[in-house]
Amino acid sequence: MRIHVCVIAGVAVMLAASGSVAQNDPQRPGESQQTTVPPAQQPQAPMRQRPQPPGEPQAQSESSREKTQRPAAPEEKSSVTHHSAHVAGQTINYTAIAATYSIKADDGTVKATMFYVAYTKDGVSDVTKRPVSFVYNGGPGSASLFTHMGMGPKRVVLTPDGHGMPAPYTIVDNEDSFLDATDLVFIDAISTGFSRPAPGENPNQFHGIIVDANWFADFIYTYITRNERWASPKFLIGESYGTTRSAELAGVLQERHQIYLSGIALVSAVAFSNWGADNRSIFFLPTYATSAWYHKLLPADLQSLTIEQVAQKAREFAHGEYAQALEKGDQLASAEHQKVVEDIAHYTGLSTKYIEEANLRVSPFRWFKELERDKRRTIGRLDSRFEGMDVDAAGERIEYDPSEASYEGAFVATFHDYVKRELKWDSDAYYTVSANVRPWDQTGNTEVAEVLRAAMTQQTYLKVLVVCGYYDLATPFNGIENTVAHMNLEPSVRKNVSFTYYEAGHMMYIDEKEHHKLHKDLDDFINSGSAR
Repeated sequence: MRIHVCVIAGVAVMLAASGSVAQNDPQRPGESQQTTVPPAQQPQAPMRQRPQPPGEPQAQSESSREKTQRPAAPEEKSSVTHHSAHVAGQTINYTAIAATYSIKADDGTVKATMFYVAYTKDGVSDVTKRPVSFVYNGGPGSASLFTHMGMGPKRVVLTPDGHGMPAPYTIVDNEDSFLDATDLVFIDAISTGFSRPAPGENPNQFHGIIVDANWFADFIYTYITRNERWASPKFLIGESYGTTRSAELAGVLQERHQIYLSGIALVSAVAFSNWGADNRSIFFLPTYATSAWYHKLLPADLQSLTIEQVAQKAREFAHGEYAQALEKGDQLASAEHQKVVEDIAHYTGLSTKYIEEANLRVSPFRWFKELERDKRRTIGRLDSRFEGMDVDAAGERIEYDPSEASYEGAFVATFHDYVKRELKWDSDAYYTVSANVRPWDQTGNTEVAEVLRAAMTQQTYLKVLVVCGYYDLATPFNGIENTVAHMNLEPSVRKNVSFTYYEAGHMMYIDEKEHHKLHKDLDDFINSGSAR
């Protein structure tokens, strides 16, 4: 699954003046044995240990140096450019910095280079009062170009409902960028985009839930130190797997660097818990219902309702009658079985015969294929409003995701043109849109929600906004709802969590109406999180 974010910039003299390329880098731990693991993910953590500050690089003997010789690490690069954009009815002058940071181990060894693009509003008298938000996609393995070209100061031109347009592709000022409320820093994860392990480094050390958060934490530490943003309100905006990264980062930033956050926006959130197969069936059903409602395939009593009403009725059915039926398994009485089959059909738009054959459990990949099989059409995964066509209409799985296929080419083409033409990023390096980061180390996966709970509890003022698409079948909204409901948050902390919903899919910002709503919701969230 693809997820989204990016970064860029230009002129060495200006960078030196802004402090963006200070040579005396803050050096923080980077070796795998120095990885910071939040207490919730430690096998035994009787007592919290404060990470020790890094020591001076140790002298090496000549023979030791020979053994550890490796190719020279790439030098940091940067490009600084100046722009203006119309955002929320106002003209905003801003500076764009496209650059790489060398992320180092405690001994000064460069472990990786991370590419980013920072957009900072010009004319701010006191940057310590100006929020700064770190934005990225997920995957894991996705570069940040999707959030970049959807949330940054420029956006790709699509149809009003988010379908891709034919070339020549164009970009326009993004009137719904969050730049009016916050500076934005788009980051490519290591191995994605222009971010890379240093020569000779094993890529596996960057690929996993905990280690990934550690490298991002070191990047954020470096950025706020070089750019004098320690006092600024700090936010994380992650999409899809980027929400898992954000939840983990909340704990790692606190434990590793004592960095506290003002807010986290979980956009199209993964339900970071290891649910069983029947749980997944329950959590997907409300999105099946809202998607079937969009395609006008529900019975009249449901089709006449609003999408919010359909979603609520589907939640109640999924966690009531449906969950009870799955719990009973083969002990379900014949009459109960028949009724739940009919009710599942009522909410999903599928036939009772198909539901019987699927033993009451319809996987999303089969649902994509089945819902409009009689029309020889398939349904999108990232956005179920999109329809596709497979060569084998009788197959069990879709051959491609019609939603991603529709707009991916436009996003990739416009990003490449924009980063080169407007941000003046001159590089022959390959931009990896979707990297193979398997195997991804899942250690600590079941404790990610607890890492977030602990961070929210200890940081007191940390707020979380959960951004959900009604037509998102990659990360269905009911999964993260259930995660949050079972985080055991105290009432005083629980009030810091809010949800917002969109008549769109995984990337709600592709829809013209919904990206206006997203702009307002995120601006309100950032402004409230920054208020004293």
